[in-house]
This record gives sequence, C-alpha cells and structure tokens, in this order.
Amino acid sequence: MFVSLMLIPLFLGAGVLGVDLIRTLQTVQLARDAGHMYARGIDFSQPGNDTILYQLGSSLGLSNAANASAVVILSNLIYVDQSQCQAAGAWNSVTNMPNGCTNYQKWVFTQRLEFGNVSMRTSNLGGPLTSGPTGVNPDPTTGKISQFQYVTQAGAVANFNSINPYSNVSGVISGLPSGQTLYLAEAAATAWQLQPFFGNAATYSFGMF
Repeated sequence: MFVSLMLIPLFLGAGVLGVDLIRTLQTVQLARDAGHMYARGIDFSQPGNDTILYQLGSSLGLSNAANASAVVILSNLIYVDQSQCQAAGAWNSVTNMPNGCTNYQKWVFTQRLEFGNVSMRTSNLGGPLTSGPTGVNPDPTTGKISQFQYVTQAGAVANFNSINPYSNVSGVISGLPSGQTLYLAEAAATAWQLQPFFGNAATYSFGMF
C-alpha cells in the first residue's frame, strides 16, 4: 500500500510530462509554420488566412475565443538606419545627422498581430506602446504602423536593441541590407495541469525569419 502511494504519483507525473512534451513539440511546429507563412507574405489580417492559422493550432486549443488555451503573436520589425530616417523626413542633410529620428539605430515594430488568448502570454520582445505621447497607432485591421510613427515614436521600439545588423568594421559593412525586415512568430499554449504537482505552466516557442 505504501509503495502504491509513491508509485501512483510517479506514474501520473510521467504521464503529464509526456503530454506536455507533445504539446511543446506542437507549439514549436505552430510557431515555425506561422512564421514561414508570415515571412512569405501571407496576410493574416485577412479572415480566410487567420482561419488557416486557427486550424494549424487547433490541437493546442488555438481559437478566436477569449478563453482559448493558446496564442500566436506575429511581429514585423525593422532596424532604423539613415535611409529610414531620410524617408520619414527626420534627417538633416546639412549636418548629416538625425533630426527628430527618435529611433535611429534601434529595432522597431512595423506590425503586430495576435491570435487566440492574448492575455495568457506577452511577447519576449515587448509590444508597441499604443497610448501616451510616445505611443503609436497601429491600423486596427492590419496591425501595421506607419513609417513616420515607427521612426519617430519611442513607443514603437522593441526590446531587441543589442544587435546591429549594419555593423561597420574597418569600413566594411556586414549584415542585412538596408530596409530588410525581420519576421518574428511566437506561440504559447497552456500545459497539461495536475495539481498540486504541475501548476499553470505554459509551453512557448519562437522563430525568426
């Protein structure tokens, strides 16, 4: 009897770990598939396309319901360099310096789309600030932020400032060409719970393209 008291929780725990491992793999695949399609130009702001995304994540409980058990976060980012400042009219051609280009040499959001239960997890890169004097106003349908706003408004900056893709070493510029965008897909899902041994954990995965 005493042996059973020890073995039963062990068996149950092993079962929960096994199910959560499967959900983790499904979460990884969902982030990968969503990111691939997003980077190839699929417009997930369109009803027909977001239906495909919900179908991909149906095994994790991804849906448009507020209490869904999964979430997908899609972000489009760009590094603000001189050409971006010039295009937004925020560069002084006389001094060859930024003029109102608040986000010069920073990564910024140019689009943000969320699907599923948006309250269960936030992005690792933060999100565009949509209120206050430094906030931005994403399009309510497409989630896109205008170039002038993502160049001049601090609320568009992502928590991703340690990487400079246009590094200049001894006069040689390496990395991405100017204007290249970065696509980020993040997925999370509620893990299987077994109280009191396993609480409100969640699986998470991301992919950059």
